[in-house]
Amino acid sequence: MGISYEYMNLHYQKVKEQAKKRIAIIKGQLDGLQRMIEQDSYCIDILNQSLAIQNSLKSLDTLLFERHLKTHVADQFKREKSNAIKELVRLFKRVNE
Repeated sequence: MGISYEYMNLHYQKVKEQAKKRIAIIKGQLDGLQRMIEQDSYCIDILNQSLAIQNSLKSLDTLLFERHLKTHVADQFKREKSNAIKELVRLFKRVNE
């Protein structure tokens, strides 16, 4: 027995709203970075803003990955374990490139 469609849909809608909020924050951070560059801000301040954006993207990635683990991977391991493992290994390799 897999994860119910209702659970997956409810969980996805919650994650979708969280992801949309994080994307809005990232857009604001990018706009701020662009302004800083246009205004010739201090290089360290620009780099700190860039690092904040990268951390925000990592946070978004974590949210989406956690959703995938909870809703898809758990079910895939029951039905298609080798495919689930291959998919996760490919992703892990991309993260560590």
